[in-house]
Parts: sequence; C-alpha cells; structure tokens
Amino acid sequence: MFIKQIGRNDLLAPLQAVVGIVERKQPLPILSNVLLKKNAEGVRFITTDLEIQIEAQLKTELQNTGDVEAITISAKKLQEILRAIPDESSISLDTHENKLLVKANKSRFSLQTLPAQDFPTLTEQLTGSVKIEIEQGKLKRLLSAVQHAMAQQDIRYYLNGVLLVIEASSIKLIATDGHRLAYIAEVIEGDYPKKEVILSRKTVNELLKLLTDSTEKIQLELAEKQIRATFANIILTSKVIDGKFPDYTRVIPNHTNNLMLNRVVILQALQRAAILSNEKFRGVRLLLTEKNLQIISSNSEQEEAQEDIETDYQGGALDIGFNVNYLLEGINNISGEQITLSFGDQNSSLLITVPEKGDYKYVVMPMRI
Repeated sequence: MFIKQIGRNDLLAPLQAVVGIVERKQPLPILSNVLLKKNAEGVRFITTDLEIQIEAQLKTELQNTGDVEAITISAKKLQEILRAIPDESSISLDTHENKLLVKANKSRFSLQTLPAQDFPTLTEQLTGSVKIEIEQGKLKRLLSAVQHAMAQQDIRYYLNGVLLVIEASSIKLIATDGHRLAYIAEVIEGDYPKKEVILSRKTVNELLKLLTDSTEKIQLELAEKQIRATFANIILTSKVIDGKFPDYTRVIPNHTNNLMLNRVVILQALQRAAILSNEKFRGVRLLLTEKNLQIISSNSEQEEAQEDIETDYQGGALDIGFNVNYLLEGINNISGEQITLSFGDQNSSLLITVPEKGDYKYVVMPMRI
C-alpha cells in the first residue's frame, strides 16, 4: 500500500500545483509522469520538463504503508481520474508490480508506472544566489503588469521572457518584444547587490497560475543559471534565459506633450475603433489637436471607425499610428482611474504612465498607416 486513505481534494491539490508544465507527448515518456516520493511530512509531488521543476508537498501521516518509497505515473491521467471522482471521496493508492491501483468508492483504476530512479530532476545551481522575500500578491501584480509585452518564439531568445532586476531596495520587471516595452518597479525590504535574471515565458506563466493575491511571502533565490521560488507548500526551480537583455533605459522616452485621460474612456474608444481596423496590421491613427483626440481606423474594405474624445490638450497637432492591440493590452493590464499619454513627434514612441503610480511605464513604437 502506497497511501492507505486520503481525501480526494487533499490528493488533487498538490497534483494541480505541479501538473501545469507537463505535456502528454514528450521526447522522454517519463517526463509525462509525476514523481510521488514519500518523506517525513507525507508525499512530495514532482514534475519537470528539464527546464522547470515544480514540487508540492502533501502533508499526511504515512503509517504501515509498505516499502515502496517512490513511484511515477501519468500526471494528466491521474489528474483526470481525481477530477472525475466525487469531492468527498476517500482514495487509496496501492502498488502492484509495475502498476498503481487507485481505489475510490466502487471505482478502480490501474495505471502504468515507470521506475522512480529513472525520473530526471534538475541539478541545483544556486551558488552565490541573491535571496529576497516579497508578498505573493505583490509579485503577482508586478508580473501581470508586464507579461503581455513578452515576445513569442522570437529568434532573439532573450526577449521571450521577463527581465527581473534586484538592486538596493527595489525590484524591477521589464518585458519587450521590440515593438512595445512594459516596465514596473516596486520598493522591497532590504538592501541587495544588483542582480539581473531573465525569466522564461513558461516560468512567468506558471508563477502567475500558482501565486495567490495574499500577503503571504514568497522567497526568491536568483542565481546566474537558475532561480528558485519557495512559497506555501510549493518549490519552483527554473533555468533562466542566458542572454543580454536590451538596455531598457534607452527605450523609455522623456516626452513633454502630455495628455491625461480617463482610462476606461480611452480603453472603450480603442475597443470600438479596433472592430474596423485592418485584420493583419491592426493599425489605428491618433489625431491630436487642441482639446481633442480623434481615433480613426479603417480596413481593406474601405470601412472606417472614428472616435472623438474631448481633452485638455494644449500642445501642437499630431497624426500618429499605432498597433491597436498593443495599446489595448497595455491599458488593460494597468489599474487606476487616469492614465497619461506622452507624445513626441510622429516618428516617436508613445509613453503611457499612471499619475499616482510613477513606477509603471509602457512604451509603444509608432507604425505607418
């Protein structure tokens, strides 16, 4: 017997925490499995894709459960079985030869296992790491503010992630795909040497799924080749992207033509204009004149949308085009009632900031329409 009796929800919770990085079709079949390993506190669940490893602890008493200390079984199949079993069920796990028997109520499932000793785990590479603590909710908010600006499968592999910078008493997160850039900073407790790592897209996405909005702390360890995040009953270890991130300080402009707008008003106007924008290029024109902002979009079928927003703008006239999706994603991922749009000339980038949050900056490059 591997586990005599355990509540269905108690068993499902740690499995749900680790299953996100598992793909059904893997070059190595064992990478589709979850390693269940007994320890003094109960059972540890471990998955890996050789880039990321996630561990979650099931705290339970294991008495007289036999001499099998570890097994590996299909993570997705076990997840589907547990999801299909009624909530209040009690489950037992038993091993027989190379099978795991899952029993619940009058249901029986026999799953193929692979040898636990063949399960690959990441070698720890955290020597000389910088350790910080930050609230889970705060880190989740910071990641959410920039993650949309990450590149997707760019040949410049260092853009396919988020740059995390620790320096003195601040944490900064930056993402860019070469067309737009998102930057956010936050004060943290302590005084740290400067450390920069690039988190992969998959690492960022898993953290966003696992982090809660609570004030509970997460410990981050940042090293040259690896990061580790420890929180609740979870340990996430990941390789970092090896590369030189662009100098983001040179990308953020210092424009003097500023326009303050209600965030919801400009967001809804852009959403309406986007309906008739070109499906491929997704361009919109912003025509800025005294006390008025006009948003115009058109498509290959000669259809056109026009939105006018009354403003307090007093600067020179400007006609400039942008990708409407980039504008929408940036404005959607920030909070606050008011936002500030800062313009240069028609060839300059647009800077979006939040008046009460000087730690957030979003830059969008112009496009010809």
